[in-house]
Amino acid sequence: MTPAAPHDVVATLRAAGCVFAEEEAALLVEAAGSTEELDRMVADRVSGVPLEVLVGWAEFLGLRIAVAPGVFVPRRRTELMARRAADLARRAGAGVVLLDLCCGTGAVGAAVAATVPGTEVYAAELDPAAVACARRNLPAGRVFEGDLYDALPASLRGRVDVLACNAPYVPTGAIALMPPEARDHEHRVALDGGPDGLDVQRRVVAGASPWLAPGGHLLVESSVAQAPVTASLMAAAGLTVEVAHDEEIGGTVVIGRRP
Repeated sequence: MTPAAPHDVVATLRAAGCVFAEEEAALLVEAAGSTEELDRMVADRVSGVPLEVLVGWAEFLGLRIAVAPGVFVPRRRTELMARRAADLARRAGAGVVLLDLCCGTGAVGAAVAATVPGTEVYAAELDPAAVACARRNLPAGRVFEGDLYDALPASLRGRVDVLACNAPYVPTGAIALMPPEARDHEHRVALDGGPDGLDVQRRVVAGASPWLAPGGHLLVESSVAQAPVTASLMAAAGLTVEVAHDEEIGGTVVIGRRP
């Protein structure tokens, strides 16, 4: 059971604008090894350090996913992509291969592996800090460092049944408008999608087909406004496209199927 947080910790967090001050305080108390460490963690939280970085994990589809400073913290909206990826992996049957591209912490791959036992999960990421983090959440030997498909072993070509990608899709000019927790504490490479937010998505979609197995699926997280463009990119690449949206968590995923 998570210990109750001292009232002064709750009050400090609430005064700093933490909406869920009681819940955050309890998690900090649980994570702290001493009163001194708790004081430091509270001060860091007040200064804007993400709670997940301070406690060392983020909750994602019921899992505790290890996180690290600078690494993109998994968002709840991405649970939609993980759920859809798991459904497709389950339908693919025994020996299914899933690739978590632009994996960050590897949360999507870890969630699918936990949901669909036997899934052969691989992941790739450009940011070395994220690669190190993902290797804590996934089999380390299957997490590759590099630029998109250049990171992958040739043995995966044509074998991927489900390719899930949460590429950065924030337009460069909008990064300054993001909440400080993301803007100031996550590496820019995890956020910046170029002038219209779709630079990385274009490369992901253009290069996907040679890696997909026949009938394989590409899933790309997007925004509501960007989804029509993402869908058109997939259609132009010869994929059959659908768009999924979950209003409750604000998640949008564009899904393409290779013939």
